[in-house]
Amino acid sequence: MVWTGRALLRKYGNFIDNLRILVKGGTGGMGLPRLGGEGGKGGDVWVVAKNGVTMKNLRSKYSQKRAVGGVGVNSSVRALKGLSGDDCLVDVPVGIAVTNDDGIKLGELDREGDKLRVARGGQGGGYRTDFLPSKGQKRIIRLDMKLIADVGLVGFPNAGKSSLLSKVSHAKPEVADYPFTTVRPELGKIMYPDFKQVSMADLPGLIEGAHINRGMGHKFLKHVERTKQLLFVVDISGFQLSYKTPFRTAFETVQLLTLELELYKEELLDKPALLAVNKMDLPGAEDKFQELVKQLENPEDHLHTLPEQMVPEQQINFKHIVPISVATNQGIQDLISCIRRSLDEQAELDIQETGREKLQSLHILPSHNVPYKQLLPPEHTLD
Repeated sequence: MVWTGRALLRKYGNFIDNLRILVKGGTGGMGLPRLGGEGGKGGDVWVVAKNGVTMKNLRSKYSQKRAVGGVGVNSSVRALKGLSGDDCLVDVPVGIAVTNDDGIKLGELDREGDKLRVARGGQGGGYRTDFLPSKGQKRIIRLDMKLIADVGLVGFPNAGKSSLLSKVSHAKPEVADYPFTTVRPELGKIMYPDFKQVSMADLPGLIEGAHINRGMGHKFLKHVERTKQLLFVVDISGFQLSYKTPFRTAFETVQLLTLELELYKEELLDKPALLAVNKMDLPGAEDKFQELVKQLENPEDHLHTLPEQMVPEQQINFKHIVPISVATNQGIQDLISCIRRSLDEQAELDIQETGREKLQSLHILPSHNVPYKQLLPPEHTLD
């Protein structure tokens, strides 16, 4: 962490995902006792979601100063009611969670134009306050950037997530043959022939115990919350972080990834999920893949062989299981098509759900042949 004036930031390379900013509502204006005049209210401080704004912009703008609302205008003979002070608008990136310094969530801004008041201006002086104004609310707020992407890549280190992102998009994440290549989130976009764009986030790799903040823990998991769908990426040959840690098969890897998400926040398992099984170019990969598919189709028949602490309470029903090889491009186009199909299906379901909610909110009139007396509430029943 790095202190810069009044702003605290966390950095992963050049990536900043957290800022603390001091905000203060404006002081109210003075009242006018001899004429009963009332001072203007101090300006509020709002955070406003705006496309194109970055956390770096915020750091540059507020590292050396506070966000302060305007002072209310004093009451005068010419204007007994003083004007309110100007509101202070703090532009923030879309996808910001705002908390106070105690970690209590104040709100989230998920769409451009979303606004949240983070500090109220003080009241103007009037007869109730002996014509003395009050100061504005003063607090420190935390702006926590949670990436918003259509698809979030979930996998242990060296599963091939960075390589996959570089294959399907124009992103150029660092790729190497050692764990934790990804130390900061990377974003890429998949471009489809009909000009549809799908954003994909490659996130720092999980390790066992991430839910209790081991490794990159919560830095990874908080970004997963803001993706529409999850794309699990596993190595068909299994995974071993180091010679000191146990070897995990592909099936065990899926269970452990599911468990880490479940223990961090159970609702993450409600997201639609796909599974990309990587490194299918290796010898014996096809037999291992068929075995993995059978295990995932009937997990109850195989979970009893695992230690109890490795078994999640809820299993993920993958919408698509796609064998791929990033090294040879095997299955990459199939995966791209499955991602698009899955997102389109989700969008259609979201539209239907929105329609149902609107229908439920409407007051549907009963059939015209119902007696009018039965349409009236009891207190208005006709004699």
